[in-house]
Amino acid sequence: MKKAALFWILSIVLTLFLAIYQRVTGPTYPLKGSYTLGGKTVKYELPRSSDGALNTMIKIKTDDPSIAGQLTWKRYKTNDEFSDIVMNNNNGRLEAELPKQPAAGKLVYSVKLQKGEESVVLPDNAPAILRFRDPVPMIIIVPHIMIIFFAMLFSTRTGLEYFCEEPKLRKYTLWTIWTLFIGGFIFGPLMQYYAFGTFWTGIPFGYDLTDNKTLIAMIVWLVILFRLKKSKNPKRLALIGAVVMFLVFLIPHSLFGSELDYSKAETGNMNRTEMPLQK
Repeated sequence: MKKAALFWILSIVLTLFLAIYQRVTGPTYPLKGSYTLGGKTVKYELPRSSDGALNTMIKIKTDDPSIAGQLTWKRYKTNDEFSDIVMNNNNGRLEAELPKQPAAGKLVYSVKLQKGEESVVLPDNAPAILRFRDPVPMIIIVPHIMIIFFAMLFSTRTGLEYFCEEPKLRKYTLWTIWTLFIGGFIFGPLMQYYAFGTFWTGIPFGYDLTDNKTLIAMIVWLVILFRLKKSKNPKRLALIGAVVMFLVFLIPHSLFGSELDYSKAETGNMNRTEMPLQK
C-alpha cells in the first residue's frame, strides 16, 4: 500500500474516533446507566438536551408494571422549591414531562423508583441537568458537523506529511484552514444563533469552550501557514498544528456553554451568562 493511501486511512480512522468521542462525551449528551430494583437490572437513559419546541418527556424502562416513579425537578441555579410529578406507568415504562424552558434555560431533575420497600434514585450520584435550546434547521446542523470533521481530517493529514520526503504542507494547511473557517466560523455561529440567539459566546464575550477551542485552533493554523516558508523545519510546525487540533477535539462539546440567568429573565433582561455545564 502506498504511503499516501495509508496516511489517508489513518487520518480517517482518527477522525472517526474523535467523532464518536464527541458524540458520547460532554454535558448535553444523554446520561446512561443502569439500576437494580426487585432483583432485576435495567438500563436507563436520561436526556440532557432539548430543542425546547415542546415539553421534554422523561421515560424510564422498568419491565415491571408494579414499580412506581416520581420525577423531581426545579429550575437550575434558582431558589425554587423542587416540584414532584407522579410518573405514569405505561405497561412497564414510566413517563412524565418536564416543562419547556426558554433557550439556554436549564432544569435539574432526578427520578425515584419505588417497588414495595425498595427504592432507587436516578442518577445515583447527582441530579441530571437538562439544557433547552431553540430548534436548529438541519440545513445548518449537517454542514456544520460534516465540515468541522473534514477540518479535523485535513489537519491530521497535514500532520502526517511530517513523514513524507516531499510534503504538501501548504496545500493541506490551506484545506485545514478553509474547512475550519467554514465549519467553525460560519456554520458554528449560525448554530449558536438559532439555538441560543447569539452568534458567538467565546472570547471576548464569554467562556464557551466550543467557540474558544475553535478560535485557538484557527489561530494556531494561521500562524503555521504564515511561518511555513520561513521555518527551518516546516514539517514539525505542521505536526504541532495537527497535535493541537487533536487535543482541541478531545475537549467535550458544549462545556462552559450558554446558560440563561433566570433572575435577569424574570425582570425582563434575557441576557445569558456563560457558566460550566454540570455533568
